[in-house]
Amino acid sequence: QGAGRAILAHIVGVARSRAYERLSLETGVIEAFWPAQRLYESFGFVRCGPFSDYAEDPFSVFMTLHL
Repeated sequence: QGAGRAILAHIVGVARSRAYERLSLETGVIEAFWPAQRLYESFGFVRCGPFSDYAEDPFSVFMTLHL
C-alpha cells in the first residue's frame, strides 16, 4: 500500500542529499515488472543502456535518473 513508493522516495532523497549525479537500476521486462517500471518512470527514471558490468539482455530493462 505505497511501501515501494515510500522506499524509492527515501532512496532518491538520500542520493540527492549525498549529491549523487544519478541513480541507475535494472528490472525485468515481463508484464509482472510493468508496475515497477511505471513507478520508476513516475520518479523521472528513463530507459538507458546497460551500465557497470551489465550487458544487453532481452530479459532486462535498464533505467537511470539524473539527479
